[in-house]
Amino acid sequence: MKKILEQVTILFAGNSGDGIQFLGSQFTQTSAALGNDISTLPDFPAEIRAPQGTVAGISGFQIHFGSVEISSPGDLCDVLVVMNAAALKKHIPFLKKGGIIIANTMGFSLKNIQLASYPKEANPLKELSDYSVHEINILGQAREILKDTNLSKKDQDMSKNMFALGFIYCLYSRPLGYTEDFLKQKFQRKPELLSANLKVLRAGYNFGETSEIFTERFVVKPADMPSGIYRNITGNQALVIGLTSAAMRAHLKLFYSGYPITPASDLLHYFSSYKNLGVKSFQAEDEIAAITSAIGASYAGDLGITGTSGPGMALKQEGLGLAFMLELPLVIINVQRGGPSTGLPTKTEQSDLLQALYGRNGEAPIPVLAPRSPSHAFEMGFRAAKMAIEHMTPVILLSDGYLANGSEPWRFPKSNQLEAIYPPYPKENDTESYLPYRRDQKGARKWVFPGKAGYEHRIGSLEKKDETGEVSYDAKNHERMVHLRQAKIDYIQKELPLQTLDSGGRPGKLLILSWGSTYGTIRAAMKVLLSEGYAVAHVHIEYLYPLAKGLEVLLGDFEKVLVPELNNGQLVRLIRDQFLVDVISLPKIQGMPFTTSEICDKARELLV
Repeated sequence: MKKILEQVTILFAGNSGDGIQFLGSQFTQTSAALGNDISTLPDFPAEIRAPQGTVAGISGFQIHFGSVEISSPGDLCDVLVVMNAAALKKHIPFLKKGGIIIANTMGFSLKNIQLASYPKEANPLKELSDYSVHEINILGQAREILKDTNLSKKDQDMSKNMFALGFIYCLYSRPLGYTEDFLKQKFQRKPELLSANLKVLRAGYNFGETSEIFTERFVVKPADMPSGIYRNITGNQALVIGLTSAAMRAHLKLFYSGYPITPASDLLHYFSSYKNLGVKSFQAEDEIAAITSAIGASYAGDLGITGTSGPGMALKQEGLGLAFMLELPLVIINVQRGGPSTGLPTKTEQSDLLQALYGRNGEAPIPVLAPRSPSHAFEMGFRAAKMAIEHMTPVILLSDGYLANGSEPWRFPKSNQLEAIYPPYPKENDTESYLPYRRDQKGARKWVFPGKAGYEHRIGSLEKKDETGEVSYDAKNHERMVHLRQAKIDYIQKELPLQTLDSGGRPGKLLILSWGSTYGTIRAAMKVLLSEGYAVAHVHIEYLYPLAKGLEVLLGDFEKVLVPELNNGQLVRLIRDQFLVDVISLPKIQGMPFTTSEICDKARELLV
C-alpha cells in the first residue's frame, strides 16, 4: 500500500565518520532528479576529530522535499535516522511527536549509551512512547552481507550508510539508479568497494520491501516548477558559477585567491575545477596575501575574487581599503559563521553585516550584497561582479554557512540570457584625453592594464589629486575625492531595482523585513500567517548598501516592522539609522536557522 504525501522532512545523524553527509547528499540528488522541490541543512561537528559516539562528534543532514514549494529545510522532522545513541540524544528534540525513528541497534550498546551521557544501562530507545521506533541492526546487516569479501572491518562498517540509504529509498519509493550510477563513477578504479557498496545499498532496499516493518510506503510526487533544465546546487557552487559566468560575459579571465577557512574553503575547490574556462585559482599563504594577490590580478586586467569567513575578513580589511583607493574591480565573498574569533566555525550566523558596512578606516563606502538562497547565490554572484567591473569598485558579497552548504534545485539559464557586462576601458588611441582618475557618468575611472603604450599612470594607497591621480595632501582635494567616491555609490543606488514586497499586501499591521538566508523560513511563515488572515507582508533586502529606493515608503505603510536576524540585531541598527523607524528585533544566535514556528509565534504576538 502506498500513501501520497505533499512534503517530508528527514534527518540523518551519526558520527562524522559514518558518511552522513554522503547519505544525505545522495538522497537529495535522487529527489532532485525526480522533480521534487528541496531544501537541505547539513550540520557538521565544530571539532575536527571530536570523540566518536559523543554528542560533540555528531554529523547531521536534514532534507525537506515535496511536491509543493519548499523554501526552508523544515522545522521538525518526520523521520529521524540515527546511527548511535548520541545522534538520538542530539536530535530527538527536532522530531515531531508521533514521528518515525529508525535506529541502528549496534549504536546503542552500553558503551555508546554511556558516551552519549545517558543514565547507565538505560536504553533510550525503550523510553520513546511518543514516537514510532524501529530498531534495525544496520551495521550487523552490512557486516553479514560483506563477510565473505576481502574488505577490512573498517571498510565493511563504512558501508552501513548504504544500507540505511537503500532502506529509506524503499520507504519513500525512490529508485536506486541515480546512486548506483554515482557509485560506479566514484569507485570505477576500486571494483571491490564498488561491488560492496552496491550490494549493501540493494540489500537495504530489499530489506525494506520484505521485512514488513512498515505496512505502507510513501510517495512524494514531483513539484510543479517552471519548465527548464534543473540541477541541484549548493550556495558555494552557485557563487562560483555566477562569478565565472560574469567574467566570461565581460570577456575577462577570473583569478580567485583564498586561504582555507570553514565554511568558505569549498570556493577554492570549485574555482579550481574551471581551468578550462580560463579560471586561475591560488591558495595563498594567508588572508592578507589572498586579497592583495586578487588586487594584483585586477590591476593586471583579470577579474579578481577572494573569499573567506569572518576572522579572515578582519585580516583583509587593510587590503580592502587599498582596493577601494585604487578603484579597481574586486569581489570579496564572506561566508559568515558564528563568531567572534574562531567562534562556531561550522555553524551559521549573519553577524558580519556591520563589519561589511563599516569595517574600514576612513570614509570607504563599498557596496554590500547578499543572496537569499543557495540557487540565488548564482544571480547575486553575477550581479556583484557586474557592479564591481562597471563601477570600478570592490564589492562585498555576504553569504553564510547555511547557504554555502545547503542545496536546492536551480533552473540554470543559457549564457545568452545573461546580462551584458561592459568594462570601462579607455577608447583606443585616445591617449591625449586620458587621465587615470577622470570619471565617466557613473563615477567610474577607466580600467587600464599595465604595458598599454600611452596610458601609463600611477596608482597607490595615498590620496590622489582629482583626475590626474598624482599624490595630493591638499585638504580641499581630499574632501572632494571623498565626495566623488561616495557619488559613485549614489549612482549605483540609482541603478538598483525598486524595493518591492515579496508577499502580502500594503498597507498592513506588520511588515517582516529580512536579508540573507532568513528569506526561506520567513517565506514559509508568511504562507501560514496569510492563511490565518493576518494583515502581514514581507520585504526581503538583497542590496544592503546602498539600500534600494522605495524601502522607506514600504516601511511607512505598516504599523510595526519586525526584523528576524541570525545576530543580535544588526540590520535593525541600519534601518533605525537610515529611516528613524523604531523596528522590532527578533535575534537568534544559536548557530542554527530560524524555524517557521519561531517567526509565526513572534508575528502573532505583535498582531494581537
